[in-house]
Amino acid sequence: MTSLVCRYTARLLLGSLVFVAASGSALAQYPNKPILIIAPFSAGGDSDLAARNLTGVLPKYIGQNAIVLNRVGASGAIGSEYVKRASPDGYTLLLARVGSQATLPALKPDLEYKWNDFTFLGLLELNPYVCAVRGDSPYKTFGDLVEGIRKNPGKLRYSTAGVGTIHEMGPQMLFDILKLGKEAAIQVPYKGGGDATVALISGQVDINCTNLGTALGFIKSGQLRALMTTTPERYKEIPNVPTAREVGYPQLERIIGWSALYGPPGMDRKLVAYWGDVLQKVAQDQQWVGATERIGSVPRIMNPADTAKFVREQFETYDRLGKAIGLTLQ
Repeated sequence: MTSLVCRYTARLLLGSLVFVAASGSALAQYPNKPILIIAPFSAGGDSDLAARNLTGVLPKYIGQNAIVLNRVGASGAIGSEYVKRASPDGYTLLLARVGSQATLPALKPDLEYKWNDFTFLGLLELNPYVCAVRGDSPYKTFGDLVEGIRKNPGKLRYSTAGVGTIHEMGPQMLFDILKLGKEAAIQVPYKGGGDATVALISGQVDINCTNLGTALGFIKSGQLRALMTTTPERYKEIPNVPTAREVGYPQLERIIGWSALYGPPGMDRKLVAYWGDVLQKVAQDQQWVGATERIGSVPRIMNPADTAKFVREQFETYDRLGKAIGLTLQ
């Protein structure tokens, strides 16, 4: 009996060693086929553009092509859920966005995934968030706007791309900081960020807080006046526009768009390290840096650990804000 047990144990040990060796061999050959990157929003949007900018340079560093697939719907949840269910072999990755990976998990209790149900591979970029008024608005500074909101509670109108988007979260955080209540100004939702910006230009609303890329051309032409950005430093394309910290509201720095690269849950640590190294090389790639800047974004590669910390802070920001103003998404 003892010898049978010993032979059985030896076979188990040998099987484990073979499995480990095979796994190590597979990792050593990775990647040996194209990488699929899921963009959970439609073609032409921030998610899609970020994914295509990344796939445009990846072959230089991974020796394989990378393909973008748009799996859209449910505010990014459909594409995100697809990656959550994918094999953790490193061949299906997610172009993560603030809306689908931080705001939605914070505001939608019945969502099929949590903010940390993925493998963090690296932050890619920040999308500057700007609050603007029309070029002929009486509000010349962010302080003027705050005073206008205080003196006219519930009168001013601000456009958004919908309830629960960061277009709404910026003004709501400001109202919360000022202790004015969530109805301090009237939200007017539109179908998308572009429509919300056009609504400001046409005079349908008084304020629009949005991703800078949507509004940059109008700001440069003088049709809009940017009052504040939430970037850590002033954005070089509009150097005269102060940051949130400079106008006295550093809390607003947390309201910012971003893109990151995620994998399915349970990816091997060696794969995580591999992608961390690849993204550090991408950070120095002038083709990627230029393409990222041309769409109005700020290149900001972070390692996997720092990315996880950053995303946690983002989730906690929207979770706290949602509870403070009583906002949940059904």
